[in-house]
Amino acid sequence: MNVKVFCHSLLSDWNHGNAHFLRGVVWDLKARGYNVEVFEPKDAWSLTNLLADRGPEAVAGFRRAYPGLDSTVYDASLDLDRALDGADLVLVHEWSDHDLVRRIGERRKTHDYRLLFHDTHHRAVSEERAMAAYDLSNYDGVLAFGNVIRDLYLERGWAKRAWTWHEAADPRVFHPMPEVPKEMDLVWVGNWGDEERTAELHEFLLNPVRDLGLRATVYGVRYPDHALRALDDAGIVYGGSLANHDAPLAFAKARVTVHVPRRPYVEALPGIPTIRPFEALACGIPLVSAPWNDAEGLFTPGEDFLVARDGAEMRTHLRRVLDDPDFARALSERGRATVLARHTCAHRVDELLDVATSLKT
Repeated sequence: MNVKVFCHSLLSDWNHGNAHFLRGVVWDLKARGYNVEVFEPKDAWSLTNLLADRGPEAVAGFRRAYPGLDSTVYDASLDLDRALDGADLVLVHEWSDHDLVRRIGERRKTHDYRLLFHDTHHRAVSEERAMAAYDLSNYDGVLAFGNVIRDLYLERGWAKRAWTWHEAADPRVFHPMPEVPKEMDLVWVGNWGDEERTAELHEFLLNPVRDLGLRATVYGVRYPDHALRALDDAGIVYGGSLANHDAPLAFAKARVTVHVPRRPYVEALPGIPTIRPFEALACGIPLVSAPWNDAEGLFTPGEDFLVARDGAEMRTHLRRVLDDPDFARALSERGRATVLARHTCAHRVDELLDVATSLKT
């Protein structure tokens, strides 16, 4: 089977979480013997920022971490007939240009490939007009990373069919490193960005670290000056930009991590944790999460990870994990086992292939 993928970027994960999942999916498809070609636009904002931030070595690091993965960079002169030649299955991500999405759909009317739109963001809620402008009339359906998003496409008439396709971890990259010595109490990998969780970061991360006197490091991008000052006031080391494939090593050096979901997911998109918890749990690090509603039963909160209802409970949970090694070990083992049993990129490829097969009948 020939699979064509149009995305914002495979090469760059700078403020672009979809690259995490996409890399694992493409890698798994290739491992199964499928021919996969990925297309990304020239001067994609994520890649542009990555090169400005970390230079060409960042792309070289990606190639070392994911040997055999690459993409074709296109511009306005893209020849869709050539790009889609021989395609059996085409995935188009929702960060793609509106006109490109329409053109790929128009071509679908005269060619026999399965065509799916892939949505991994909260814009269906937060930027409804922009999402409604996508012409999906010739698409076979939508892959949405949560039931709420899936249902919005159907209720608003944006798509004929839609399936839930959660993100997941790639255990070939995200796995425990027991040989790595612990250097800190807590690590958090995440971007500040857009002020969508500023109050939550103070309540569930900065204040508990400060009050408990923890040795902590934070990695990520888009930290404004006031955020950097807040980290410093809390005694947290800012590690700057971190390649996603280096996150397992960062997790291995710490004894616990936290999850602080962005407000749009908590308030409007229950059941969607985003990809970081999957990856952290796959690495075997105990996780304490700020509140989110696991409405789709992806995990068993309280067993796979702990949930802190407020800052005080976050302090209590962190203290217990750090003071009780046996409890921490059991928590991390249970979380990792759940990911390996249900939430790997291989599981999602199985789901993708099931959808593709159903479209042939």
